[in-house]
Amino acid sequence: MDAPQLLLGALIFLLPAALLLLLRGRGNSPRLPPGPPSLPLLGSVVWLTNSPTEIEPLLRRLFERHGPVVALRIGARLSVFVADRHLAHAALVERGAALADRPALPSTRLLGENDNTITRASYGPVWRLLRRNLVAETLHPSRVRLFAPARVWVRRVLVEKLAEPGADAAAAPPRVVETFQYAMFCLLVLMCFGERLDEPAVRDIAAAQRESLIYLSKNMPVFSFFPAVTKHLFRARLEKARALRRRIKELFLPLISARREYKKRGGEPRKETTFEHSYVDTLLDIKLPDEGGRPLTDEEMANLCSEFLNAGTDTTSTGLQWIMAELVKNPAIQEKLYNEINAATDDDKEEVSEEDVHKMPYLKAVILEGLRKHPPAHFVLPHKAAEDMEIGGYLIPKGTTVNFMVAEMSRDEKEWKNPMEFSPERFLTGGDGEGVDVTGTKGIRMMPFGVGRRICAGLGIAMLHLEYFVANMVREFEWHEVPGDEVDFAEKNEFTVVMKKPLRPRLVPRSH
Repeated sequence: MDAPQLLLGALIFLLPAALLLLLRGRGNSPRLPPGPPSLPLLGSVVWLTNSPTEIEPLLRRLFERHGPVVALRIGARLSVFVADRHLAHAALVERGAALADRPALPSTRLLGENDNTITRASYGPVWRLLRRNLVAETLHPSRVRLFAPARVWVRRVLVEKLAEPGADAAAAPPRVVETFQYAMFCLLVLMCFGERLDEPAVRDIAAAQRESLIYLSKNMPVFSFFPAVTKHLFRARLEKARALRRRIKELFLPLISARREYKKRGGEPRKETTFEHSYVDTLLDIKLPDEGGRPLTDEEMANLCSEFLNAGTDTTSTGLQWIMAELVKNPAIQEKLYNEINAATDDDKEEVSEEDVHKMPYLKAVILEGLRKHPPAHFVLPHKAAEDMEIGGYLIPKGTTVNFMVAEMSRDEKEWKNPMEFSPERFLTGGDGEGVDVTGTKGIRMMPFGVGRRICAGLGIAMLHLEYFVANMVREFEWHEVPGDEVDFAEKNEFTVVMKKPLRPRLVPRSH
């Protein structure tokens, strides 16, 4: 018998004994969450037949087989997914500090970027500084009010764009999501850079942001699998991603420089299109105490601006499309909402104001039901265990990536009556969603903005934008389904979860 045969025989003999010792050694200690078997370098064998970009259907099958906590290996990294709302609350709220960190993304390093953004930064002083700056200096209610004229302008832009096809009865119904995206970019670009840009400039920024976002979300997960090798195998993807990121910086750096000069002049003189406050203003004032008090580099500011635009545009425009699709499909709900809007708004007013929307409980119920049934993101951004911990009786080793199933929780038929039915009434008195807390502090029923220490900083302004723009669109137009272009609620994964077949309604202007 030659050496290889002897080695193979020894392994066959010793492996069962080693497994037995391992099982005995565990005793009653927690075990890792269940999941499919793994191979070195590849990770879980399911990646042989499944793509990481289409992970949700795979996870549903694993939850049915193993229960609400499952583990997958993506390359060498252990990733745990949680579908139970009680376990999510225990992990993210009751033990929030243990899961407040972020895993390092190989793609970030391969693109030559650092983690100095709010979404990517580790749980520590840089993250606290950046988040506190955003919340206190741009998203604080007093700052948000400064941008009320910008929202009025964008409302006019939105209404004008939506009304354009109406002049031609033979025109195809509009793909309204593209109008939503453009309008949200108009608003967020102004808030970010303090300048009301013309349409070509906004569209250039929107196109660059969207192309980069979708390309990275679809093509970069492969670098989670043994990046030392994949960075050579997929070099063309890296080059394309770097080119997309460079394009964004080429668009942003002149705007950042212009704002720097504006601040040096003390805010004067100010053009008609220039706003007195912007997110960039706050970034120019930041000093990083752990790095000798240095200011942010232009590249770091460009990355933070890109993050700001992505967070405020794609998710909001996606939410608007899902909500308006439900109102098209449910004309009785649309009419009930219109009656509430009409009763709360003076006939001689051009718009539904931000003060008006606070007087509309049914409007808020419509928005909450849209976010419950159609959360724009079906996962939160990944968390990383800062220490060994338990979830559902399973061991989650330090360094493990942990994620939570947003849509599974808000569509759970054990928690919600007829969860796939669109029923805003569930959020009114006596409904099964009455008094729901979207922050998840007391308990999680739905978590469209995440929960815990890494909850979305823009929760308040996102709700304001959804309520304000939905109210004004319903007041301006009747939204009707078009024969041959019926509403289809099939989903498609992009950066957010969008309608596979974009909404194409017929809009009929209302008379005020």
